Amino acid sequence: MKKETKVLAVDYGASGGRVMLGKYDGEQITVQEIHRFSNDPVTVNGTMYWDVLRLFHEMKQGMIKAKAYGGAESIGVDTWGVDFGLLDEKGYLLENPVHYRDGRTEGMLEKGFAKIPREHFYGITGNQFMEINTAFQLLALKEQRPELLARADCLLLMPDLFNYFLSGVKKSERSIVSTTQMGNPSEPGWVTEVTEKFGIPEKILTEVVPTGTVLGTIREEIKEELGIGEMDVIAVAGHDTQCALTAVPAKEEDFIFVSCGTWSLFGTELARPIVTEQSEKLNITNETGTDGRTSFLKNIIGLWLVQESRRQWMREGKEYSFSQLEKLAEEAEPFRCFIDPDAPEFVPAGNIPERIREYCGRTGQKVPQTEGEIVRCINESLALKYRYVLEEIKACTQKEYGAIHMVGGGIQSKLLCKFTAHANGIPVIAGPVEATVFGNIAIQLMAKGVIKDLAEARKVIADSDRPVVYEPENKDAWDRAYEFYRKEIL
Repeated sequence: MKKETKVLAVDYGASGGRVMLGKYDGEQITVQEIHRFSNDPVTVNGTMYWDVLRLFHEMKQGMIKAKAYGGAESIGVDTWGVDFGLLDEKGYLLENPVHYRDGRTEGMLEKGFAKIPREHFYGITGNQFMEINTAFQLLALKEQRPELLARADCLLLMPDLFNYFLSGVKKSERSIVSTTQMGNPSEPGWVTEVTEKFGIPEKILTEVVPTGTVLGTIREEIKEELGIGEMDVIAVAGHDTQCALTAVPAKEEDFIFVSCGTWSLFGTELARPIVTEQSEKLNITNETGTDGRTSFLKNIIGLWLVQESRRQWMREGKEYSFSQLEKLAEEAEPFRCFIDPDAPEFVPAGNIPERIREYCGRTGQKVPQTEGEIVRCINESLALKYRYVLEEIKACTQKEYGAIHMVGGGIQSKLLCKFTAHANGIPVIAGPVEATVFGNIAIQLMAKGVIKDLAEARKVIADSDRPVVYEPENKDAWDRAYEFYRKEIL
């Protein structure tokens, strides 16, 4: 009988986090949640921050709880992309990391393009342009708070910052670097042209290491504080999307994936980046994942729209569970109205239902009134936006795809899975829900030599968590809806 390997996966999302215990018996991976917590941004003096010290405290609570299960041999941390912390020369955090939804980057795209022309910028980084990207956050910092940047000795992206808190090692993991608009798309490293032209001190950037690098072990003071034994700290794919992609149970070489959550990350996996005039015009990003493979994808605002709508209804005294909202949506009239989920008015927190009504009124559509109509509008619009992006991906890769693999917490919405299959006219293979955690665990197991490679990891995950298949229906109706959506909404 093979020895059981136990590891801890720490997964921070934009609204919450959890510490999960992964066990591998040589055939299957099982996951067990041992600690869950909220991730609540804090606004002070008009700036929105991540409460990073609270988040680290919650991680340590999970490490303490793991003792009841016999502990773990290693720990890996994944988070959202683009955000970072700054350390001084003694290694102290200068201030809490600023939230990507903070308004400081407004207008920074155009200022950035004045320094580096857009086409050339894309050519050297291969990244989708978004104001929230690290490069534009640093440009805002250079312009608005140059004294803070001058004091910085080191920049660490969020998962790398937590790894530093754990191990004392300052390194930058490749997948999270690939979200910054400052990373080299073809090999580990930074694009110094960006730092030079944006006036960002190059000294603050640390060595870029491959996904799956063993950074070291837990600091002695943390072991003493928590009463735990030795644990390796492994730089898993720091960007949660790349952990989720690691867990896609695809058998075929060419496949489409959607990592569903607050954001929808829609794309395919390639052996090397696509950085062309066409991909630049379509604003498709190249991120680096496990084994150095490229994720050719687009960031689409996802179930944030439902989550924030639900928060608004709660503020109005209407308490709905997500399952109740989904039932109301199923009962609502189909194809009543659509939105572009990526329209700028849907990015900030606030009254999303009212913004959807205003959008529909402005575009000459029926205005949704009920909660069910709002949620149906969001889900249909997401499914149709997926189809639009699928066509863009196919145009760049010159490949056809027989199915869409959907992973992540968003696939708990059976409605979204069904609509995605219907809108795209191909089956949706949904699972695992805990893709990010499975991927985090698998990368640790590969780093430890327990699992051989990515192909074996995906087979193990497929055997550990069987997916659900949704078949397409109502092709003609969805085709008509898509033609309207493509011509009138986008």
